[in-house]
Amino acid sequence: MENVLRPLTVVGGSVVLTLLVGWAVDRLLCRVDDRHPETPLWGMLRRCRLPLQVVLLGGLLRASYGEIHQPLVRERSAGMGHVLSLVLIGASAWLVTRIVSAAVESTYARYASSTRDPARVRRVRTQVTLIMRIVTAVVAVMAVAAMLLTFPGMERVGTSMLASAGIIGIVAGVAAQSTLGNLFAGFQIAFGDMVRIGDTVVVDGEWGVVEEVTLTFLAVRTWDERRITMPVSYFTSKPFENWSRGGARMTGTVFFHLDHSAPVALMREKLREILEDCPAWDHRDWSLAVTDTTPSTIQVRAVVTAKDADDIWTARCTVREQMVAWLCEKHPYALPRIATSAASLPPSGQWPAHPSAPVPGPVPAQDDRAPRTGRG
Repeated sequence: MENVLRPLTVVGGSVVLTLLVGWAVDRLLCRVDDRHPETPLWGMLRRCRLPLQVVLLGGLLRASYGEIHQPLVRERSAGMGHVLSLVLIGASAWLVTRIVSAAVESTYARYASSTRDPARVRRVRTQVTLIMRIVTAVVAVMAVAAMLLTFPGMERVGTSMLASAGIIGIVAGVAAQSTLGNLFAGFQIAFGDMVRIGDTVVVDGEWGVVEEVTLTFLAVRTWDERRITMPVSYFTSKPFENWSRGGARMTGTVFFHLDHSAPVALMREKLREILEDCPAWDHRDWSLAVTDTTPSTIQVRAVVTAKDADDIWTARCTVREQMVAWLCEKHPYALPRIATSAASLPPSGQWPAHPSAPVPGPVPAQDDRAPRTGRG
């Protein structure tokens, strides 16, 4: 009977004690979170319940499994203790990662709620993301190293590795040159404030928003929901456009190629009317002017402003669509065309009269006589 009750007592008692401690800690964190709602740390720490229970269970079983006096357990005592030690090390690394993640995310949440500058929030978010990746990598490496050191003979292997570290370091440095370059470029991007998560960038002619930044690559989400994955070393070695740096507000232009008789003054009034009804316009600035001329057309440029890249695109499309529709309906003579017949006169009062300027009129009828060439 003792051979049956003792294993049940050891294993069952460890499981029950683990569940009770996990429940008690979770209830305590709930009460603290209710009393301090301004601090999200306590609510985030509740995610540590599972790794905490694994650590407790592994520690209790590691300390008490020797009390099970059964032949099967005695024969495999060393192997069971080794496995429990590995579980304890892995669960401890998991718990440390969860605690650090909760602390970092809580700090970022409080900073984001108290800061009104979106650029600073994106910068801190990028740094927090990379810091968490670094911490996770360091903890994982330390955990794996601790697990390996529990195996017999690893001291001799470690001595051999240290003896050949010079040659291995040279070979690894040459083989992983690009990887190490991307790694250091990731640090430079994170703490050099070159590009941040949420920034609007143009790379290789593609417009998109930075969606993810890691130590080795950067993901850009384009306007059509595609993802462009690029090495972070690209952003430290080649020029690129960052439309969010220095502020997200933008100025956009819309060009119209029109006939010389286009009513520019009326177009300016229509542009103001279009922008007043456009939610994407931020009411900061606007203008319309003739910026170039050719023998057949003039170039009219409309300038609009918006709070970010998405709104400037919407405002430009709105102005282009409604202005062209208005010109087609109200002033079709202003549209560019190839003159193959007599030109139509613009409405009275829309083209300034000049004493020396010839007034457009009907084309005189052609007679049958040959044109004069001036040679006879």
